[in-house]
Amino acid sequence: QVQVVESGGGLVQAGGSLRLSCVATGNIFRLNAMGWYRQAPGKQRELVADITSGGSTNYADSVKGRFTISRDNAKNTVYLQMNSLKPEDTAVYYCNVRVQYSIQYVYWGQGTQVTVSS
Repeated sequence: QVQVVESGGGLVQAGGSLRLSCVATGNIFRLNAMGWYRQAPGKQRELVADITSGGSTNYADSVKGRFTISRDNAKNTVYLQMNSLKPEDTAVYYCNVRVQYSIQYVYWGQGTQVTVSS
């Protein structure tokens, strides 16, 4: 059993910044890729950014140049620094964690709300 908990969401004005954190705890042997997804009301969940265990990153086109994903392997934690926020960034942000046992397992956090006002 692995628990994934996000934090750092909130209400911010357009142009502002937020920093999301996600920590994985429990029966973790090794963390593979970690990532952030988001889901706005009435829309599908979409990838925002992910990062491999080696530190390679990938971003959705809509957030490139504004968001930065990073990780601290010693703390089993992944971060998402969000700058220059736009109202269209408003969504519930979910952390995705891939844990390596004999095979890979995928875990999701409960989500944290990000609301950007204009």
